Amino acid sequence: MITIIDEERGEVVVRDGDTETRHSLSTAEGFAAASKAWVRATWDSKYVYSFAWMGRPIIQLPEDMVRLQEVIWDLKPDVLVETGVAHGGSLVFYASLFEAMNKGRVIGIDIEIRPHNRTAIEAHPMKKRIELIEGSSTAPEVVEQVKAQIKPGETVLVVLDSNHTKGHVLDELRAYADMVPVGSYIVATDGIMEQVVGGPRTAEDWTWNNPRQAVHEFVAQDKRFIIEEPTFPFNEGVVNSRVTYWPDAFVKRIA
Repeated sequence: MITIIDEERGEVVVRDGDTETRHSLSTAEGFAAASKAWVRATWDSKYVYSFAWMGRPIIQLPEDMVRLQEVIWDLKPDVLVETGVAHGGSLVFYASLFEAMNKGRVIGIDIEIRPHNRTAIEAHPMKKRIELIEGSSTAPEVVEQVKAQIKPGETVLVVLDSNHTKGHVLDELRAYADMVPVGSYIVATDGIMEQVVGGPRTAEDWTWNNPRQAVHEFVAQDKRFIIEEPTFPFNEGVVNSRVTYWPDAFVKRIA
């Protein structure tokens, strides 16, 4: 597929084999086509490796974090569980939202929390709202440790951002499903893997071995959950879909 952005004409031209489609940049279709090409460029250029939140690297597309902030503000969870810690930027991001709301805490899980990252997180002003657990996110003892920190009646939101293989994410979805109450979500990040095969740092099996495929298999098996995009709380434009690294990420519990 070839995408051409013609700023002079205000168009996006998409060529797929012998088919050519043109969209105005002012339309939702034009924006989606241009965004798809831009997202691929962000992957190839490692654009998301250039941000920090309150001093800690946060390797996420900024729009994904802002959209998740909208969900957190609306849901106001008591606990956010995140698998995958890395530098701790996202943990600090969630903790700072909770600090502003004067409620909530974060549980971060990683199979290895590197000493320099742990030191930085534990010295951060937002550490008072962060609990770290080292171990595999799917290990029964780790899952039980998380459950033990959740009080009866608390609203839990789960973000999966550790090992992104289909099998691991599917195991995480199953392991944390019972912690999420009706109306809340498990957010399975980085389904973009399916879209960027052939680019730098990718593998051929990403066409199927990715979080998005795990999500679809999970909701087909567990009818308590559906894939549901959160609505935009404010929108005066023509665009109504996210520019995202997390396609089909929001797995909502409905029963």
